[in-house]
Amino acid sequence: MATIEEVSVMIVSNASQGHINPTLRFAKRLISKGVHVTIVTTQLVRDRMLKYNNVTSTNTNSQNSQNKQIQFEFFSDGLSLDFDREKNTEIFINSMRTTGSKNMSSLITNLAKTRDYYCIIVDPVLLTNIQNLAIQLEIPVAFLWMQPCATFSISYRYFSNINSFPNLDDPNEKVELPGLPLLKVRDFPTYMLPSFPQHNRQIMVDMCQACDNNVKWVLANTIYEWEEECVKSMSNLSPVYTIGPLVSEFILGENEKNNVSMNMWNAEDSCIDWLDNKPNSSVIYIAFGSIIELKQKEVDNIAMALKNSKKSFLWVIKPKLKGYEKDATKLPIGFLEETNGRGLVVTWCQQEKVLSHPALACFMTHCGWNSTVESVSSGVPLIGYPFWLDQPTIAKIIVKEFGNGVTLNFEVNEVPSVEEIERCIKEIMDGPNAKEIKNKAIEMKEIARKALVEGGSSDKSIDQFVKDLVHAHNFARA
Repeated sequence: MATIEEVSVMIVSNASQGHINPTLRFAKRLISKGVHVTIVTTQLVRDRMLKYNNVTSTNTNSQNSQNKQIQFEFFSDGLSLDFDREKNTEIFINSMRTTGSKNMSSLITNLAKTRDYYCIIVDPVLLTNIQNLAIQLEIPVAFLWMQPCATFSISYRYFSNINSFPNLDDPNEKVELPGLPLLKVRDFPTYMLPSFPQHNRQIMVDMCQACDNNVKWVLANTIYEWEEECVKSMSNLSPVYTIGPLVSEFILGENEKNNVSMNMWNAEDSCIDWLDNKPNSSVIYIAFGSIIELKQKEVDNIAMALKNSKKSFLWVIKPKLKGYEKDATKLPIGFLEETNGRGLVVTWCQQEKVLSHPALACFMTHCGWNSTVESVSSGVPLIGYPFWLDQPTIAKIIVKEFGNGVTLNFEVNEVPSVEEIERCIKEIMDGPNAKEIKNKAIEMKEIARKALVEGGSSDKSIDQFVKDLVHAHNFARA
């Protein structure tokens, strides 16, 4: 009979920073339970590890935890390292499903010959490439959902035809779903909408079909107490194990040297020194993740609102990749001079450290789930500025339901006005509800901290998942 000490799992991860860092943190938590973890990802991650993380070797065992290590294995997705996957998603997905899939399958098959893997934990983006291979290798599959349970519930109910939905061409149509507040179509993940590219929608269709067939566990980067009603509503459909928040240890008040994360770009260290000279709860932090690219009108309106607010701010504007510099947006003429002393604009920063800094008052975010989880776990109020994918749903379900922030109001395909951005800044920093919002943010932080300590809801979910792996393995070998 197998024991927990013998359990080995393989995690197959997408190469983006928003996926690889939560994967690393989940791997560390599994290791703390005595599980051996192999992370399989593309050579793009290896290249960026070598460039930006002071790593000299990435063959295996690149991260250490409690005398056990994460084993890294890499494959080619069929594209050159300097190919822009974010701008050419269809080419990237097609390459992953052809050349990349063959390379990944060969690597996983070889790994399975050298170790008895109890489970392949896979990113939904790569699920299609894994299903048949996992069946051939007789290894059960789990998938790691990098979004809230709310978006999984909405997506699963829609693509599996569980509930009736309105006309998705009308953004103002309403729908009621179990465990969720009343939603409009404009609040749905944009990958559900008819206008979204079919190759992206197909990923979700495949994922939902897999949940009904091959996938045994859904592991979500969320907390039971954050989404209790939604998690309960999924119990008879596709049960969700809440194993979040997958954030840096020092966000949760633990020792920074135990942190496991990976930078995919060079971060500017000046941010922290600059914040050190600002009063507590005085700085607006503005950042829109590693993928969002602002239009010039959006840059202009944010800049004007920040200038008019008279508040201190730290603004991250990611530079264009090599070859796309001509498309870069520009700050308004005179903006930096007029805000000199109270504003800092950088190309990238260590977001977890910034969010943990006492000088922060609020975070204007695109509502990507990683950024939202990091902010909520840090006790920092949010200004929601959603763009696409899961972001409109997170702005509605999480920011509104949590009560720890405000959301910009603007029409679909429009740009928030200067006045609307100013309204949100004033409301979250000086408005009549500002103290209540801050108190709610602190309350949500405490929930996050408790979830991962021994006996917390997420800690119990991880324990149960590992026990399930042992039980399934013993049953299969009996």
